[in-house]
Amino acid sequence: MMIRPAELAAIKAGTVDLAFRRWARPRVVVGTRMRTAVGVIEVTSVDPAGRITAEDARRAGAPSLTALEHALAARPDDPAWRIGLVYAGPDPREALRETVPDAAEIEVINARLARLDKASAYGAWTRATLDLIDLNPTVRAPDLAAMVGRETADFKKDVRKLKELGLTESLDIGYLLSPRGQAVVDAALPVPRDREPPPAGTRLPKIGAPATRALRNAGITTLEQVSVLTGDQLAALHGVGPMAIDRLREALAEAGLTLGG
Repeated sequence: MMIRPAELAAIKAGTVDLAFRRWARPRVVVGTRMRTAVGVIEVTSVDPAGRITAEDARRAGAPSLTALEHALAARPDDPAWRIGLVYAGPDPREALRETVPDAAEIEVINARLARLDKASAYGAWTRATLDLIDLNPTVRAPDLAAMVGRETADFKKDVRKLKELGLTESLDIGYLLSPRGQAVVDAALPVPRDREPPPAGTRLPKIGAPATRALRNAGITTLEQVSVLTGDQLAALHGVGPMAIDRLREALAEAGLTLGG
């Protein structure tokens, strides 16, 4: 179930608790938990939409009842569904990524990695992939896959398995090893790997690859750097659209910052 970034932020804030979709049959059930850019969103109800009111539209984050009805008119042959939603907390993988394992935990993780290698038709891949990401942070997945002669889709599927273990983090462009992943890699090396420290400041939120690339090309990698720009200056960067600017404004507000000007 796709939810737009602005709606995700509103669900987290508690100002949106409904969504309306046209589906031939429900694609979620009560209790479904979706990991999103803002954390875990839980489905609390799934019912035929019935009559939709202006209050329903407000609770769904639509600008008006007319706008919501227009959006639902795109698939008139499918029934409309009313989906209750609630913010259920941060993605547990976030905390896991920051948890540096001790020697006993590293042995357990190594055993998990060995099982993944053994189950793969591709052969042993976990260590090589961790090293590849560690040595090439924020590089596009297709480029990483090409470096090891793999199809991008299969490569990304395997990286998601490492992400479930808290070893990697997906960015809008490429990946990073988490502190947990770095500890696992370093434990297998004679000496810990020398890595560039992360940029000082608050990391940018996920705003899509085009916007991330535009900011990166401008040398902007933190919210503090964004805060010195005006909205017009942001919009002038090719690839930074209205949705990205809205998400940046939300992230700035959460960090106690605002756009300049």
